[in-house]
Amino acid sequence: MKKAEKSVIYWLLTGCFLLFLMVTVGGITRLTNSGLSMTDWHLVTDTFPPLTEEKWNAAFEEYKKFPEYQKINIHNDFQLSDYQFIYFWEWFHRFIGRIIGLVFIVPFVYFLIKKKLDRATIKKCFVLLFMGGFQGFLGWFMVRSGLIDNPDVSHFRLALHLTFAFITFAYTLWVALDLLYPHRNPPQLNLQKIARITLVLLLIQIIYGGFVAGLNAGLIHNHWPLMSDGQFVHDSVFIEQPSLLLNLTEGKSGVQFVHRTLAYVVVFMIGLLFVKSKRNLLLQDQKRGINALIFLILVQFALGVFTLLLAVPLWLGLAHQINAFFLLATMTFTLHRLSK
Repeated sequence: MKKAEKSVIYWLLTGCFLLFLMVTVGGITRLTNSGLSMTDWHLVTDTFPPLTEEKWNAAFEEYKKFPEYQKINIHNDFQLSDYQFIYFWEWFHRFIGRIIGLVFIVPFVYFLIKKKLDRATIKKCFVLLFMGGFQGFLGWFMVRSGLIDNPDVSHFRLALHLTFAFITFAYTLWVALDLLYPHRNPPQLNLQKIARITLVLLLIQIIYGGFVAGLNAGLIHNHWPLMSDGQFVHDSVFIEQPSLLLNLTEGKSGVQFVHRTLAYVVVFMIGLLFVKSKRNLLLQDQKRGINALIFLILVQFALGVFTLLLAVPLWLGLAHQINAFFLLATMTFTLHRLSK
């Protein structure tokens, strides 16, 4: 590995860590219902939180004009100290986004000037630049949906914002891996196909995780393995909405059913990848990736079950999301090593 490439790899991996941190704080923001505390978006002026009591009161009065306060918190003896708590998490989430922008753009310009990036990496970095900007737009697009009539954000927009953050992380990691492993090996085509299908299923599962979070669907049917006593598929899965599609995308029971059932499919696919890998002569990093997948998917399944049974306590819901991040990272690494 060339010296120039090392600095670029460290830069990209730093971006991966910051994206992980941002998604983690985003999870806390969602689980503490903090996402609608900042009712506007400014690139510069809200970089720091209010620093005086007067400014805090002004921000709180502005918050009182919107549905979350008027329909929910006004009935909960919601005070300035409560507002400061939820404001912090949303502000911190946006602050990390600004840091990510600086950490990406400043070194990128430096590497361009110093000619430390080859043509292929430059193209990939421009894709990352677009993805980062679009992710910021998706964040505001999501928040905006909860500032009009409904005191909650659209679960579709939340899932889009969450999933695109995961995808941005995965692509950043892939670009770093391309530089970290410059020498190509013959791909494991049979395992590669299984890994690709599993990655797609994992992303769909992440989307449905966003649906469950957005609809608070983890607060119902807190039983496992059945959705209720004697029912693997609860009756409400098919009657909440006027059509099957709407039941499985907008109904709380239907969304939870898909998320909990798809978990079995993902476990099966990673198990299949593990079994099939035993018939192939693999490199050490390929073996490590697949072994790590088996461990992480079992942990994720267990976290999902306990999160459901305990009706989504904050720490457990957050652990479930963090481990999903680790699982996607390991899936990306494994697919990269099987492909190249």
